[in-house]
Amino acid sequence: MKLSKPSWKKLSKKTGIAVLGFIVLFFILHLIFPLPDKIEYSTIITDDKGEVIHAFLTGNEQWRMKTELEEISPLLRKTIVQKEDKYFYRHFGINPIAVGRAFVMNVFTGRRTSGASTITMQVAKALEPKKRNIGNKLIEMFRALQLELKYSKDEILQLYLNLVPYGGNIEGVKSASILYFGKNPDHLSLAEITALSIIPNRPSSLVIGKHNDEIVKQRNKWLNRFAEEKVFTKKEIEDALAEPLTAKRGVVPKLAPHLAYKLKQSGGPIIKTNLQLNTQYKTEKLVQDYVRTLRLSKIRNAAVIIIDNETHKVITYVGSGDFSDTTDGGQVNGAAAVRQPGSTLKPLLYALCFDEGLLTPKKMMNDVPVNYAGYAPENYDKIFNGPVSVEYALEHSLNIPSVKALNMLGKDKMIQQLSSIGFKQIQAKQKGLGLSLILGGCGATLEQLTGMYSCFATEGSYYRPLYVQHDAVSKPQRILSADASYMVTDILSRINRPDFPLHWDATAHLPKIAWKTGTSYGRRDAWSIGYNKKYTVGVWVGNFSGEGNAELSGAHTATPLLFRIFNTLDYDADRAWFTPPKELEQRKICSETGLPPSAHCTNHVLDYFIPGISSTQTCNNFEEIAVSADEKMSYCKTCEPETGFKRKGYKLIAPEVQNWMQGNGLAVELIPPHNSNCEKIFASGAPQIKSPVNGTEYLISKKNPEPLQLVCETGNDVSRVYWYINNQFYKTTDPGSKQFFLPTEGNIKISCTDDKGRNRDIKIVVKYVDL
Repeated sequence: MKLSKPSWKKLSKKTGIAVLGFIVLFFILHLIFPLPDKIEYSTIITDDKGEVIHAFLTGNEQWRMKTELEEISPLLRKTIVQKEDKYFYRHFGINPIAVGRAFVMNVFTGRRTSGASTITMQVAKALEPKKRNIGNKLIEMFRALQLELKYSKDEILQLYLNLVPYGGNIEGVKSASILYFGKNPDHLSLAEITALSIIPNRPSSLVIGKHNDEIVKQRNKWLNRFAEEKVFTKKEIEDALAEPLTAKRGVVPKLAPHLAYKLKQSGGPIIKTNLQLNTQYKTEKLVQDYVRTLRLSKIRNAAVIIIDNETHKVITYVGSGDFSDTTDGGQVNGAAAVRQPGSTLKPLLYALCFDEGLLTPKKMMNDVPVNYAGYAPENYDKIFNGPVSVEYALEHSLNIPSVKALNMLGKDKMIQQLSSIGFKQIQAKQKGLGLSLILGGCGATLEQLTGMYSCFATEGSYYRPLYVQHDAVSKPQRILSADASYMVTDILSRINRPDFPLHWDATAHLPKIAWKTGTSYGRRDAWSIGYNKKYTVGVWVGNFSGEGNAELSGAHTATPLLFRIFNTLDYDADRAWFTPPKELEQRKICSETGLPPSAHCTNHVLDYFIPGISSTQTCNNFEEIAVSADEKMSYCKTCEPETGFKRKGYKLIAPEVQNWMQGNGLAVELIPPHNSNCEKIFASGAPQIKSPVNGTEYLISKKNPEPLQLVCETGNDVSRVYWYINNQFYKTTDPGSKQFFLPTEGNIKISCTDDKGRNRDIKIVVKYVDL
């Protein structure tokens, strides 16, 4: 029956209204029932080439690794689409022809012989699993339309590949590819892709490793079908049919576990690190083997970080000797643990002093006992060395000169620089830090220290170490001049040092490096951090329990591992070394003071200096003094006689150095005592009372009271000093001798007067307590 024109218009109008109503209804339902497309993926960690090196289960114990769009190779896309939904790129989520065919077949056969599910509908079902019936199929179609509205075809295919089940707790082609074939999905062959594609239809009865023969039979069936449809070339099909299937379920890689757990906290399904897998493997093996040799000495752990100085990427991260070792805390991350840094901060301190013009490498400092308001640091070996150069002090890691250098610089400047490059513990506790900061009296991590040392390899510019690929290279932060950085590197690259490890005989091919060691108080932490132009390597060795060990030291425990790593990392490398910056110059200096020479200086050496920054003060350790003919008395200009005297040159030696020399039996020529009949009033040069410390409160045990020590320093023209307690004479002694007295409780005034009448007073408070 033929419709009239009005009837056709009426039908078209009704159809249009119906379609419009359907669209309106769809969008209403779309708003009421949003797409449930929030998917929890397994967190995976990759190396710098995108290979999976670590992965974590989802919250419901599933392996569901996200396949990125670029990992869907043309071969994978072509195979899956051809097998599952060859019209995928032509329909809108629902294939009407397939739906009609399925309806007819299901009606006439009385059973479900065809589901007509498109790839999009399979994604909908995976997102919202339901029982298989007509009502739920309609819901799948609705969800499929929502998916097509929200995502591109490639993104829908990506969702399918991420959600498709492969039996057990394996979901997604990437999880299956990693667990069964040990590679990423974009590296799968045609045979492997086809084998995987048939498993989702029968995930419980087709298990790779158990039913490989049946899987091969089904795989070949599909390959032959592909051949009939000319999807692939004859050669591609022949190669795929001939490929054996020997795969079985493996394990997910668990490399770099400490970094993996650290980065997992940042979230995201895929975390792309900068780790170089080969270097990571080698270093993990070196650390594990090395720690095994230390166990006999009850030293049980180590951590290592390697930074590529050219890219600023962290290419190796080892947090412990063995992550699986539960007996010795193998899961503790030693690279991120806050420990005492020992002497590792000294290079930065001296470099800052170079930049402030306070020191140069050959400037002399006095390594003798000092006392800063009660703080009396000592050297590692309890020995004092007298006058030493800065470079000697750094090479030998002497404590006294470094404390003096920090006092000269000001601890606030040091704290400010460390805080600016990520030393969070120092920043948080800056108010409570004193001069002991430079000897390790603060907290630091191997991550922080290795990052700090890398700035010496980049001419004093600090770049934040990059752990993941999406991190942009930070703007360089200038913390040192290139001149200061080079001077420190020049000192730290010398091998004739006391901290060169004993019995180390593998230096023939060791690349040239600069390095510094450190040992924390109580021998709880051993550090060795080295660098060349290409790499910075940080090593920590110790026990996570904090247990000290008499055999633990940076030089002999950590440095051998550092050298082994450099031997492996940069073996026999003929790499260019650092060159002096153009602005850095050399000058002659007096070898006795490290200052530009005066007329009296006879021993000259060359020293680096920064023009316009380094001090230009000339050597001032020599003075001609008027003395009596027998050289037993000296005169000042006020009391200098007209005749009967002569002039003699004397080296000016600081009082504390005089005391050290005399205490060590060294000959020292002192300026004779001043003319006792001189009427000049000495307004300066009064004795310096070193003990007790002025303004200090002393607690003394009532049961076992211990006396306080009286110590002073005087000029070399003093032969006697007089001690007074609360204005009452106590004792007269030689300037260098040490006396003791037992004080009374309360406020006490202590006075010291020299034989020239110069006086110094201090006040202390004494309390007797039950200790």
